[in-house]
Amino acid sequence: MVVDDHPIWRDAVARDLAEDGFTVVATADGVASARRRAAVVQPDVVLMDMRLGDGDGAQATAEVLAVSPSSRVLVLSASGERDDVLEAVKAGATGYLVKSASRAELADAVRATAAGRAVFTPGLAGLVLGEYRRIAQRPESEAAAQVGPTPTLTDRETEVLRHVAKGLTAKQIAAKLSVSHRTVENHVQATFRKLQVANRVELARYAIEHGLDQEP
Repeated sequence: MVVDDHPIWRDAVARDLAEDGFTVVATADGVASARRRAAVVQPDVVLMDMRLGDGDGAQATAEVLAVSPSSRVLVLSASGERDDVLEAVKAGATGYLVKSASRAELADAVRATAAGRAVFTPGLAGLVLGEYRRIAQRPESEAAAQVGPTPTLTDRETEVLRHVAKGLTAKQIAAKLSVSHRTVENHVQATFRKLQVANRVELARYAIEHGLDQEP
């Protein structure tokens, strides 16, 4: 699904993706239409602009993932500003490209995003990792004051969390654990509540910071 409030650009990107072998299931021009259409089509990948007529890409990302949690969001924006990148990632985006990317780079990025890999325009990945490293290196007293008591996860929730941190989709996790897609989503939502995180990126960060991304 392609989300951009500029119709000429949106249609051109959708056309290029279709010509490169992708199935464009929907387009949207804002936060409301993106949420509404994502709920219906459940896209594998959402190509998201950061400047929308009725809000911004971070808000749209969070709302799309709320109704289509198995989707992956790849931002394609004219802005490469630090705040935009970090807000997008905090909202749940798994990649960020600037619009100067070539058609081939965009196609490769969409394929990588669909496969569960994070894709960033060169230089932006270091920015995101630097921010996470800064958070991870906060004094323990500060972290404890903000996080509070460590929540208790069930063995199954921990197992699902480990797979989320590796970038697997709910369908892939369900296949690995021989359970239903809905069961996996229920466990993911339970960990959201227990860990007080808003999206899969924050969930993966929690797993990495607490060593839960590794096999026991």
